Amino acid sequence: MIHDSHIAVPPTRRADLILLCDHASNRLPQQYHTLGLPPAEFERHIAYDIGAEAVTQGLASRLGGAAFFARFSRLLIDPNRGTDDPTLIMKLSDGAVIPGNARINEEERQHRIETYHQPYHRAISAYIDSRPASGTAPILVSLHSFTPVWRGVARPWHAGILWDLDGRLPLPLLEALRSMPGLTIGDNEPYHGALEGDTLNVHGTRRGLAHALVEIRQDLIATQRGVDEWVERLASVLEPIMNDPILHEVKHFGGL
Repeated sequence: MIHDSHIAVPPTRRADLILLCDHASNRLPQQYHTLGLPPAEFERHIAYDIGAEAVTQGLASRLGGAAFFARFSRLLIDPNRGTDDPTLIMKLSDGAVIPGNARINEEERQHRIETYHQPYHRAISAYIDSRPASGTAPILVSLHSFTPVWRGVARPWHAGILWDLDGRLPLPLLEALRSMPGLTIGDNEPYHGALEGDTLNVHGTRRGLAHALVEIRQDLIATQRGVDEWVERLASVLEPIMNDPILHEVKHFGGL
């Protein structure tokens, strides 16, 4: 199903697997033009997560899970932020001033939340709610990508697993990926998975669903060959891990 804010792909085999791609698109709705930015800026990581959409599509096809893709650039509004987060609508991103966001008023802020941010999250919530109460709880895997160099410093990780309180999925993922020759896999690197109000906090932590965020270095998935390699790699480790019944139980951690 295609909505102005998102694309929802139904499962073909694994209704208990939900793949999420918050930063799939560098698209802006027509009325926003380019937010005053040169078009070349939309080819950079500030607009979307390079390669993440293709990896998510490949995993959905390979594993047969449901998938949700945001259809708008993070420069418009970031779906991986809570609505009270100061970085929800960025005015400056990695050296680029975003003129169309510089003097945004509360009415426009609410319009973007209600038109783009909330429908994406409502679709994910509705799918989770549609799962039978007596059935197995779904697991969530969110796909992102990160730049090879940040502020002049090369990042050594090929990928990172981000998580907060619930280690049921992240820990076996880390173990499996780290057992593969030649890979450097970060544990909450290059970012930390604890962010109040982000996608996995809302749909995973608060609901007690097993979840993990996978960050892949962008140069490794900038081509179809690289995408295919990472789809195969992730599918090969996720498939057996997903069959552990403990991942499909609702469990709250940290007093939630």
